[in-house]
Amino acid sequence: MATKQKILIVDDDTNIAELISLYLTKECFDTLVVSDGEEAINSFKTYEPNLILLDLMLPGIDGYEVCREIRKTSSVPIIMLSAKGEIFDKVLGLELGADDYIIKPFDSKELVARVKAVLRRFHPTVVETPKESSDQTGDYVSYPDLIVNQSNYSVLYYEKTIEMPPKELELFYFLASHPNQVFTREQLLDHIWGYEYIGDTRTVDVHIKRLREKIKDHTAWSLSTVWGIGYKFEVKK
Repeated sequence: MATKQKILIVDDDTNIAELISLYLTKECFDTLVVSDGEEAINSFKTYEPNLILLDLMLPGIDGYEVCREIRKTSSVPIIMLSAKGEIFDKVLGLELGADDYIIKPFDSKELVARVKAVLRRFHPTVVETPKESSDQTGDYVSYPDLIVNQSNYSVLYYEKTIEMPPKELELFYFLASHPNQVFTREQLLDHIWGYEYIGDTRTVDVHIKRLREKIKDHTAWSLSTVWGIGYKFEVKK
């Protein structure tokens, strides 16, 4: 029998948390509910969830800080939950490493669909030794000092494994697999997040910023901004 995927639900509203747990249990997920930030960090280490549903407004350590702490050691998918709908909250959550953002109140079917969509995109891998491009399999692109493999969700940069949440890697792979082609923010939002995502183009900017913090420009290639239009993976000739 297949092992159930585990969802850690972090919300101080017991009624909402239990309702979410009920939705997900019906979809054959295993769930654990906790009500504050400190408990969330401790439970993450012991429960080892496949995904975290994280409310922003928590007593003590808030959801932003929980996300920041978990991202120090793990790229496990995080979906933030909040009654706040301002762009600032979304952008801050994404900058800290969240993979998606759902505004309360939400439809149960939408919540389940978002969880399944994020999990489909996430395939954690452990790379113990650097692999040359000749050792790679599946869908990957290779440039000097860079290999981006979408099949096993790995990035090798100067022979070191770079941890990335699924959306960052998918965006990086998409651009790198279309060298020197310019894409608007709207095109990238549609290609990477798809129809199920209700977001804004600032989401793309945030992910590009996070990529640039991890991957610096190379003499042979760079992640370039095309002012007034969008972005491209530029290969120098």
